[in-house]
Amino acid sequence: MSAAAASVSTTVLRTVPLFAGFPEELLRTLSAVVTRRSAPRGSIIMAAGDPTDSLYLVISGRLKVMMGDSEGKEVILSLLGPGEFFGEMGLIDDSPRSASVVAIEPCELLAISKRDFKKCLEENFEVAMGVMRGLVRRLREADRKIGSLALLDVYGRVARLLLDMAENVDGQKMVTKRLPKQDIAKMIGASREMVSRVMKDLQMGGYIEMRGSTIVLHDTIMLRE
Repeated sequence: MSAAAASVSTTVLRTVPLFAGFPEELLRTLSAVVTRRSAPRGSIIMAAGDPTDSLYLVISGRLKVMMGDSEGKEVILSLLGPGEFFGEMGLIDDSPRSASVVAIEPCELLAISKRDFKKCLEENFEVAMGVMRGLVRRLREADRKIGSLALLDVYGRVARLLLDMAENVDGQKMVTKRLPKQDIAKMIGASREMVSRVMKDLQMGGYIEMRGSTIVLHDTIMLRE
């Protein structure tokens, strides 16, 4: 992963939701301590167990947050896209990285060092509140996933994932980003074969429609869930 030496403009910082409402003076202060980094597809941004050194913010591209074991089994905890941030937990409790983050597309990231991040939290209430809101959102998402694993069958877990990832496009719910069945399996705790069977059944039942790599969700999928 390459890092840009030049400072980041306040215009770029304003595109990040965490910083969007900040006054220009604060953005100028942040621009002096933020570095811009490029990450090619497949690159590991951070690995579980690594020392925590930076907070990362996503400008473009997508990444997956994942955990694995010694036998090569993997679970995808979440997918991250533009406007989201990661790596803040270890900066707060000084623990090693708890998960790995891998680029699934070429990415542009902003990075803030541990020292500068802590200073920023101490001096700026809005930054601290923004990070807290992000942590609460992820905790709620984790609660939902735990509930899905415990209470829903594989059909329900697939339907819930598709609904969570869908965007409204011209009045229709669509999953527009490529979502391989292997990744779905790793996100819901099922085999790829089972996910393929469920997706085929959902298509045949009229719950979803495939348009190339786009998945169109019909209203009946709510009943399926």
